Amino acid sequence: MLRLALLLICFALPLHANEQVVLGLSQNRVAITANFDGSEILVFGAVKREDPIPDGAPLEVVVAVSGPSEPITVRRKAKRFGIWVNTESVTIDSAPSFYAVATTGPLSEVLSAEADTTHRISVGKAITSVNAQETHENGADFATAVARIRTDNGLYALHENTVELDQETLFRTSISMPANLTEGDYQTRVFLTRGGEVISSYKTQIAVRKVGLERFLFNLSRQQPLVYGLLSLAIAVIAGWGASAFFRYVRQGA
Repeated sequence: MLRLALLLICFALPLHANEQVVLGLSQNRVAITANFDGSEILVFGAVKREDPIPDGAPLEVVVAVSGPSEPITVRRKAKRFGIWVNTESVTIDSAPSFYAVATTGPLSEVLSAEADTTHRISVGKAITSVNAQETHENGADFATAVARIRTDNGLYALHENTVELDQETLFRTSISMPANLTEGDYQTRVFLTRGGEVISSYKTQIAVRKVGLERFLFNLSRQQPLVYGLLSLAIAVIAGWGASAFFRYVRQGA
């Protein structure tokens, strides 16, 4: 009985379990400041092996970086009596604020549909809309709309053929992160695949945080909203008075 159990475990193990990811990042922290206009993260690593490179399907690499996820309400507009109004609304269970995928080749070739469903790697799979599909006939369409809108805004991206893989051992790619990032922990996942199946994966995080004055104002707006509102009003009044005084000075000098 024990031999049978050991035999079943051996068959259950991945064929290329000896291949593992060793990952590195150019930086594991992104600071959002007043002049922050985006950042580029270099993802690099190697494949650790105890045996020679297996024959058969070539090794492929998939890198996925996702921002904090949260529910989102999507509304559909329609023209009624010449006016655009909201006609339907659906709440998507969870959608990442940022999502980027980079691959060594076309995603449909390096990753099977089954593996994508299991690991939720593609943009469509990263959005959870189970409740929307159960409660709304066209719930999936709203999830697709979220992906399309955020792709147009530069928050979602699929970069095929952008991961460089040398001798099926060393790999590298860069992920561009836009200026309008949401603060939080950004999950970075790396997958090794052969024949479309995931044989190894690695996960780490990139911390995105506001720093300096931006951090102070952000905390003030959350912890003491009344003080933040009065401070904003005072700054607006002072700025308006200063601009008025400056233009009066310019007119008098002319």
